[in-house]
Amino acid sequence: MSEQETTARPATVQHPPISPTSGEESLRRRLLEILLAPVEPSKMTRHKMTYEEFLAWADEDTLAEWVDGEVVMYSPASRQHQSIAGFLASVMRTFVEQSDLGVVLSAPFQMKLEHGREPDLLFVAREHLKRLKQTYLDGPADLAVEIVSPESVGRDRGEKFYEYERGGVPEYWLIDPQTRRAEFYQLTAAGQYRLVPSDVEGVYRSVVLPNFWLRVEWLWQEPLPLVLDVVRELGLI
Repeated sequence: MSEQETTARPATVQHPPISPTSGEESLRRRLLEILLAPVEPSKMTRHKMTYEEFLAWADEDTLAEWVDGEVVMYSPASRQHQSIAGFLASVMRTFVEQSDLGVVLSAPFQMKLEHGREPDLLFVAREHLKRLKQTYLDGPADLAVEIVSPESVGRDRGEKFYEYERGGVPEYWLIDPQTRRAEFYQLTAAGQYRLVPSDVEGVYRSVVLPNFWLRVEWLWQEPLPLVLDVVRELGLI
């Protein structure tokens, strides 16, 4: 064989055969095939799999949701997004734990309705804790919070809005740092979201979290208020 023929022929990489001797190994092989299969550039962020396969594949650092049998990847959150999410989580978690109302969970954690979504923040009331599984919430949260980013605005205001409404999430907050708008929706008896404005003092009062209120201007302050100061204003200490 000539040197020219040797350099022209592409090298072949041999992978050891995988023998599915158990259900777990078979699933692992299926996921490996999905992740290694060549895809078109326009589909680089989507892979077909069942929800069970998705849960087995995704870990706590995976930025993805499960929609219509496809895995949809999304971009990492901005620093402002993370700051607001962390602030709300700290304040709400302190309030919820002190009154033993349930649990507050931060993304990434799945909420399984018709699709598998990852709200930025979830509140699950004590009476609904049986919905919590090891890696996902099987059913609606009592409160879901989405912090809007430029790439998520369509999902948060469109797809997720109607999914959460149909799925029976009693309260849905949309926080938009870019426009400095906070929208609070509560589910009516007819199963439709109703926009509930903050009061004349800029305070929103939750229905699913009795006695919890939020001063909307806190969300836009730079830097954000100290959690200890907010907790004190809420009367928790």
